[in-house]
Amino acid sequence: MQHSQTHLRTRPISAGHLRAFEAVARHLNFRAAAEEMALTQSAVSRQIQSLEEEVGVSLFLRHTRAVELTTAGTQLLIAVSQSLPRIDGAVRQIRQSAGRRAVSITTFASFASMWMIPRLEQFQRDHPGMDIRIDASDGKVDLELADIDLALRYGPKTAMPPEAIRLFGEQLTPVVSPWLLKAGPPLLKPADVAQFALIEAGDAHHSHLEWLTWRRWFDEHGLQKLQPQRWLYFNYAYQMVQAALAGQGVVLARLPLVAESLANGDLVEPLPKMRMESPMAYWLIVGPRSAQRPEIKAFCEWLMVQSRITRQTIGEVPDPDTIDQMD
Repeated sequence: MQHSQTHLRTRPISAGHLRAFEAVARHLNFRAAAEEMALTQSAVSRQIQSLEEEVGVSLFLRHTRAVELTTAGTQLLIAVSQSLPRIDGAVRQIRQSAGRRAVSITTFASFASMWMIPRLEQFQRDHPGMDIRIDASDGKVDLELADIDLALRYGPKTAMPPEAIRLFGEQLTPVVSPWLLKAGPPLLKPADVAQFALIEAGDAHHSHLEWLTWRRWFDEHGLQKLQPQRWLYFNYAYQMVQAALAGQGVVLARLPLVAESLANGDLVEPLPKMRMESPMAYWLIVGPRSAQRPEIKAFCEWLMVQSRITRQTIGEVPDPDTIDQMD
């Protein structure tokens, strides 16, 4: 009996049992795990029981209406949570190399909708056999674990990893629909913005994006006591710009994200000499498992060309610390 138990506990663990364990540990609920895995609750319960027999200890404490991890279960979950995504990512890459070429990108929603998507048509024409997947989310993705090739991120240099490549910086400037200017009061000097509705992020004053606010722009131009006609708040940069395009007010916009709208006349910059420097920049980070694939290299080359065009459009002076990466 002792020999059979030792033999049982040294043989490899079933991967299927580990997936069931991870699902139950994540949900702390057998029914939810079963629904996710498209199995019956009893089937998942049997897999967990078999895993506990193979490991030799209990992994869950089962209460009447709840489940919680034991110390051993918590220890196993740490290892499983790291290992399964790596295995899945490796399998996906193998499948990709044997099938269609694809590039997966993670970035925040406003950058995807305002900068990347309008430019993708040219890349798709030049690379018709390549699939593009954009994951637009404000959450940061670990490129070593996730099935993602590239990250396009926004922040100061100090918040970026050493391998991040600077694409371009930014300035903030008031922009407005041209027909609102024609129909409304004049906007010739900074104080004139008070005659319009001013558009900004609703949570900017309570987050790390406070430097994006109109109040900071007021302070920059000696208008500390200025109050606008009214405020209009949104959650995302693309929503704020859309409101400006619709003539609902003036937005303090991130210049790289509205450069195309300014170039084609959909928006105008009434106070071009009143731009405000931003401490933030836009960065490219290449996943360590993706860098050598030909399709990734092609997409990165395209990104660098598009970034150079953006820098020229906004009149950016290269940062000496990053000029080698930029050119």
